[in-house]
Amino acid sequence: MRYAIYYTPSMYDPLSVAAAGWLGRNVYSGEAPEAPSIAGFSRQELAFHTAVPRRYGFHATIKAPFRLHPDTDEAALLKALMHFASTMTPFEIPRVEIARLGEFFGLAPSVPCEQMNHLAASVVQAFDAFRAPLTDVEIERRDPDRLTAPQFSNMHRWGYPYVMDEFRFHMMLTGPIHPKLNMRFETALRDFFTPVLVAPLRISSLALFVEQEPGAPLRVHSQHPLGKLSAHHPVSGGVRTMAAAVSNGPRISESRATLAARRLQASC
Repeated sequence: MRYAIYYTPSMYDPLSVAAAGWLGRNVYSGEAPEAPSIAGFSRQELAFHTAVPRRYGFHATIKAPFRLHPDTDEAALLKALMHFASTMTPFEIPRVEIARLGEFFGLAPSVPCEQMNHLAASVVQAFDAFRAPLTDVEIERRDPDRLTAPQFSNMHRWGYPYVMDEFRFHMMLTGPIHPKLNMRFETALRDFFTPVLVAPLRISSLALFVEQEPGAPLRVHSQHPLGKLSAHHPVSGGVRTMAAAVSNGPRISESRATLAARRLQASC
């Protein structure tokens, strides 16, 4: 079993609903919503090109998936995450937009957000003690020969290459896309997501995700509001909290995009 600390909007946020439809999986329930009608795309084609982000679920990586250190347990991790979140102040990313992320497409801030960078670095530092050391196999999966010197150093110090100065907030929406298909996908993504990107993206919680076994789809285990609960305005349908439970969901194949996904773990 692996855990990860991610950002994902609340279950009933319009962006969550749109992303669940696009990716074909609700990251909270694990269920597959009714597939949207995307002009120029068959359901099979869309499913193929979203296989990688569908397994990881709609999210932005804060602390990448890790095995728990033998000296700790899930209860301690949950307690620490609840306390940590309560000490952070919610904020907004003024604007996120469809962006090309290497071979992939996803959402990214239109301009860098220092508050987001600070939150991400703080999480990586605060929860490093909960992370088991990387195995040789895990290091090889990061393809260390392709990493820059800072990324290589981050991997050995923090267990993940794309942290601290290498961190870039983004939320992946496709697997690798052939350059010939770029225009089609960019147009489809902008048409589909623009209506839910008009407002700033509010960063008001951190989510603990869980991967129950290797290759299993990641699910929201619990969502932890930033700041004091009294400072949060009610949201229709509520915000998932510590009571959010993990249940077994369908196993989803990563298809041929697995190797590319490993090379782009920053997008996971």
